[in-house]
Amino acid sequence: MATMTVIATTAVSDHLRGALTRWMTEPMPGLYIGTLSARVRTELWSAVAASIGDGAALLLHPDANEQGFTLHTAGERRRTPIDFDGLTLIALNPAEPIDDETELF
Repeated sequence: MATMTVIATTAVSDHLRGALTRWMTEPMPGLYIGTLSARVRTELWSAVAASIGDGAALLLHPDANEQGFTLHTAGERRRTPIDFDGLTLIALNPAEPIDDETELF
């Protein structure tokens, strides 16, 4: 059964953008929305993850869990999804490592 799927991208190639627009609508630059079967979604995400380069991408689709969705990421991002007892939470990684001698307050 086909379900609503959202893919958000940052700094990806034109080739990848073209591949995504074959299956999905791009209402804003880097944001793709479509109704895809699980098989098409999996194949499309595999292509995205394999050709992400220096960019980043996020896939969001409905799933049978407490939150009602599943989140996948590819590429380097400051925000990293983590599993916390079955819930997906987002950990914000600092842009630069904090020096031990730097006062935080």
